[in-house]
Amino acid sequence: MKQIFRALALGAVLAFAAGGCATSISDAIVTTRNHQADLALANQNYSDAAVAYRLALQLSPHDEHARAGLAEVQLKLADQLYQNSKFDEALAALAIAARYDPQSVRLAALRSEIDDARIKREIVVSNFPAYRDTELTIRRSYAQLKTQSAAVVAALQRFDYTYDSAQLSKAIRASFELNQEVGRLSGRLINYRQLVESGSPEKAADAPASSSAASLLPLP
Repeated sequence: MKQIFRALALGAVLAFAAGGCATSISDAIVTTRNHQADLALANQNYSDAAVAYRLALQLSPHDEHARAGLAEVQLKLADQLYQNSKFDEALAALAIAARYDPQSVRLAALRSEIDDARIKREIVVSNFPAYRDTELTIRRSYAQLKTQSAAVVAALQRFDYTYDSAQLSKAIRASFELNQEVGRLSGRLINYRQLVESGSPEKAADAPASSSAASLLPLP
């Protein structure tokens, strides 16, 4: 009988030891995954960070560090998607974040901002369907100003070692050309805002003569 009790006691001790060892290994893996995720998050590698936090949560679903981390990752992903006009994907990312941090003030604020932007986008598209192509053209034109500005700087740099006033004259000409282009683009921006707010010329031509185009968006 004593041998039976000893065998049972030894079995219980071994089972407890095995369980404790398994718990320690699990905790170590969770800690490692959280560390990997933290590094990825710090490096703005949000996809890898999300994977690592999820792996930690598979072993420890209630781990506070992993839950907070995954919520933060999804919030940053949502902000990226929002800035790329991917509203539906951004809201989906926020829905995941809400599972782990439902009381987040930042999450609620971003969701409200995205909802507001969606409404404004519908107004803009209704007023001026070709807004995106027009905006891209203006962006490219402004990007080209860097080349003209660089021509002014280059002429000044050449004067620094040649002391040739012709380089200053060249910088002045380039500066006047830059000024003229800035003025032209400013006019295009003003016209673009008018089209976005009040509608394209084609829509205005179709409207009754007595109707006036009302601004649906506030002026900046």
